Amino acid sequence: MNRRIAIAAAAVVALSVGRAWALTPPSNIAAALADPGRPAADAARDAARKPAEVIAFAGLKAGDRIIDFIPGGGYFTRILSGVVGPKGHVYSMVPGAAADMEAKGTATINDFAASHDNVSVVITKGIDLSAPGGPADVFWTAQNYHDLYNPLTKGAPAPTSMMPINKAVFAALKPGGVYLIIDHVAPAGSGTSDTNTLHRIDPERVKADVTAAGFIFVGSSEVLRNPGDPHTAIVFDPSIRGHTDQFVFKFRKPG
Repeated sequence: MNRRIAIAAAAVVALSVGRAWALTPPSNIAAALADPGRPAADAARDAARKPAEVIAFAGLKAGDRIIDFIPGGGYFTRILSGVVGPKGHVYSMVPGAAADMEAKGTATINDFAASHDNVSVVITKGIDLSAPGGPADVFWTAQNYHDLYNPLTKGAPAPTSMMPINKAVFAALKPGGVYLIIDHVAPAGSGTSDTNTLHRIDPERVKADVTAAGFIFVGSSEVLRNPGDPHTAIVFDPSIRGHTDQFVFKFRKPG
């Protein structure tokens, strides 16, 4: 078998495995989603957010140390806790500058962490995004990357570059670590012009940001794409809320 055929065959196998996981997720993912302790509101969101497929694409496994950055109400923190198991750890990370805005969600996660030894809430200082205990295996952020381009406090200037943030993510990961970004799609070529108005971002801007910080782009998943989304409505509009066109990008730190 020559090299080109071998690569093609490997791609077919990888695609087949991804589809199989979408139908029958690995036992640790299935168990995390089936946990009777999950809030009913979380389970009701699974059909739209497709956590099994996204987590399988990210390659998460038992024992991983994961940073869940800007976790909101903790939807993914609770799932990831079950996926990594007792030998892994989830650091539910809230930026210090946004702690007041995230207070309600943080309180909910604190309650969860109180009964789950493998979950910790971390309030960042400055742009230090490192987890206690050393570099992480995965840095995960869902539907929040666009917000990093918005002012965190009223009257503050909007950031113009994500290089400091993405370099901090780079430093927070082990060599070979994964940076997983999910966000709402803005029109092609729009850059960051819709981050504060529609809460969307051009996927190509994200790819350019992250690779400029030294990451390798591994690939994307189409599992959350919605070609029927016109990309012109704010993501909270009832006509599209919960069904926006979203990209799922996987990057890797070299090494």
